[in-house]
Amino acid sequence: MHAIPHYQDVVMAHFKSLVLKNEPNNLYEPIRYILSLGGKRLRPVLTLMATEVFDVAAEKALPAATAVEVFHNFSLIHDDIMDDAPLRRGHETVHEKWNINTGILSGDAMLILAYQYFEEYQPTIFRELAKLFSKTALEVCEGQQYDVDFETRDDVTIPEYLKMIQYKTAVLVGAAMKMGAIVAETSEENANCIYDFGLNLGIAFQLQDDYLDAFGNPETFGKQVGGDIIENKKTYLYLKAMEFASADEKEQLLQLFSVQPTDNTDKIHSVKEIFNQTGASDATQKAIQEYTFLAFKTLEKMNIGFDKKEILRGFGNNLMNRNV
Repeated sequence: MHAIPHYQDVVMAHFKSLVLKNEPNNLYEPIRYILSLGGKRLRPVLTLMATEVFDVAAEKALPAATAVEVFHNFSLIHDDIMDDAPLRRGHETVHEKWNINTGILSGDAMLILAYQYFEEYQPTIFRELAKLFSKTALEVCEGQQYDVDFETRDDVTIPEYLKMIQYKTAVLVGAAMKMGAIVAETSEENANCIYDFGLNLGIAFQLQDDYLDAFGNPETFGKQVGGDIIENKKTYLYLKAMEFASADEKEQLLQLFSVQPTDNTDKIHSVKEIFNQTGASDATQKAIQEYTFLAFKTLEKMNIGFDKKEILRGFGNNLMNRNV
């Protein structure tokens, strides 16, 4: 196995050399554009890493890793349309640079392209990859719908929120790792364990994203701190604060989340104070730890060497110690 930067370099070089059809240009140029914006490339890196965990060369997993990343970016194009977002990774979103119709159609094409990359595998592996991919893609759509539904609900529960982030974010992390296991043709138990490892890390990752959105360092976080507060998003922090708050704190929080002032500085400060006073910020950090430990527990069941378990554990720890 290699260090994470090695897999990142392989993925980066692969996407730089990726060839897509040229015509019609207005269909394929937006696809090239969104893929060129980079990002962390976390999911394809995990696919390559998982393949080598089971003693098969990472290069064999490149088509599956490409499918995962193309699907992820398809979902971003459509999410940006739904959110009317002007920027993605500091650049114009596809629907802003072109138009909404182009964003929808190019996104649709990316979903089909993602499936095509599985065709590079033998029938048995193709079937397993396509089956997992279909299940995961549907769950991601379900998670997105839950997220949309929650915007107009005031009675969202913690279990509902956790299910939403599991479907919207974590299942694709788990699937990315399981695809590596499928390509490596390891045992079903190993494949399921590495899926659970990725799934629980994915939940922890999203909870940490919620936390960093409020309490991250603006210089390293990469986006506006307090963005979820400005948009009145009912994150894990908010739900925990509502659970622990006194009557006065609850009333204040509800009032703060019912307004969108021109200057949000005071609002962000007040909400963060309530998050701290109620213990919601501590509870969120505890939940991040718990899901990280759940991920590590699955390593005990995996039939791989101790050194590889330590590499996966180190990856999880690095992910949870991030400030971006």
